[in-house]
Parts: sequence; structure tokens; C-alpha cells
Amino acid sequence: MSVVRKDVVLRDYSTFGIGGAARYFIELRTVQDVVEALAFCRKEGLPFLVLGKGSNTLFDDRGYPGVVLLNKLQEITWREASFTVGSGYSFSLLGAQTAKKHFTGLEFAAGIPGTVGGAIFMNAGANGQETAHTLVEVDYIEEGGQRRTYAKKELCFSYRFSSFQQKKGCIVAATFELKPSLEAKERQKELVEYRMKTQPYKMPSIGCIFRNPEGKGAGALIESCGLKGRGIGGAFVSELHANFIVNREGATASDVLRLIALVKEEVKKKSGLDLETEIKYIPYEESL
Repeated sequence: MSVVRKDVVLRDYSTFGIGGAARYFIELRTVQDVVEALAFCRKEGLPFLVLGKGSNTLFDDRGYPGVVLLNKLQEITWREASFTVGSGYSFSLLGAQTAKKHFTGLEFAAGIPGTVGGAIFMNAGANGQETAHTLVEVDYIEEGGQRRTYAKKELCFSYRFSSFQQKKGCIVAATFELKPSLEAKERQKELVEYRMKTQPYKMPSIGCIFRNPEGKGAGALIESCGLKGRGIGGAFVSELHANFIVNREGATASDVLRLIALVKEEVKKKSGLDLETEIKYIPYEESL
């Protein structure tokens, strides 16, 4: 098994730059690493958290009293329009590579700072495309160590949801099938340029905070409440895109949670709508 490290500071593994220390921390580079790490968790009777690039996760200021499993499974096998890729592979890089090869279906992935596993887990999507649209099957290690391959038809996907959010294990690889397109590279380039202009890529954040209510944009609702630039502690609603909270001045998880509560309250007052968070907050107490 990979080396088991203790008291690793999680803010160094979060795009938000927030979070205390993990009790144990293990890097996963092979499927066997995954099996052995899950066996370690069972033996110690500890909860575990599979972590990719930390782009959608808010860690508690006190850390995580279990085992953080850092996903580094990055092997990829190309077969023309289809390919199998490790769950720790960069989703952004995958989007750029497939578009460069003139295949369409994952152009939206370029610029999303997460892993393939995280994208499947959240069914990440943008600009009319979703991860599930081109997914064929997923290789998964169950909590007990058993390996299973799920065909897409065995799984449920919807807006920012996948069946894996109700399972306790680890996605290890996935197979996708795309379609040829000579316009894919240009479309991918345009999407990246648009994101760079409209999202706060130069500031620490964890992506969009809230899900879009049906028929509405969460960012527009927040902006209509005059909340752009509003801050609590070191956490601020982005001036560029109101559905992002940025870490401007050493923000804590507490600052972010209080600001989220404030935004939800103001939007509810003005629109009557209840915003739901899209990010994954890992509370310290519930980790035990």
C-alpha cells in the first residue's frame, strides 16, 4: 500500500486554500492502492474521503478525522473515438485533448479544474453538455474492496447528480465514446476564452457555489440582490461572477459558510427561491 501520512494540511489540496489537517492521508496511484487503502480504513474503523483536485470541496477548519484518499489514477488508453481513462486524470486536460483529436462531447471539460472521477460523481456539465452524455461505463471499487463495472444504463444521472453520490467506494476508471467533429477544437477554445472572461480564475475558489434553480441562473439571482463584492471575513462574493465565492484574505470555512447563509437568506427574501449548494462541505463532526 502507498505510504500512510499523518496530519496532512488539507488547504494545500483545495483550490479554495481552506481546511485543517487530515488524520491520515494516502495517495492512490493504482487500483491495488485503492483496494489496500479501503482495507486500511475498514481495519481502523475510520471514515474515508476520496479527493481529486479539491475543486468542489470545502474542508472544515478543524480538518478531517478520518482518511483522505488522494486520487492519482491517471492511466489512459486511446481507441480512436472511445477511450478508458483513470479517475484521477485531469478533466480539463481530457477536454482539451479530445477536442484537439477532433472529437466532440467533452469540449466543456476544458477549464474545469477537477478530475474525471469528480466529474462523473457530480455529473459535471456546461453549455449544453454533461459528463454522462458520452459515458459508456465506470469501473468502481466497492467499500468492501470488490471491483465492479457499471454500464451507464445501470446508473442514474441528472443535473449535478449521479448514483455514486449514494454509494461508498471509489471510482477508478471510466470509458467514454465521442463523435468526430472538425469544429470541436474551435468550440473548446471559445468556451475556455469565455470562462476566463466571466469567471474568477485568478482567485482561490471552488467553482459555482449554488445549483441553478429550474429556469433561473443562481449567479443572476445573487447579483440582483446586490451581493457582488459582499464579504464576511476573508470570503467574498466574486465581483466577476456572483455564483462564485473567492478567498480574498485568508478566508476560513466558517467565513464561507456564513456568507453562503447570508446569500441564501437574501435571495429567499427577494425571489422566494431556496438556493441549494452545489459544493461538497465536509463537516468535522459528521466525519466521525
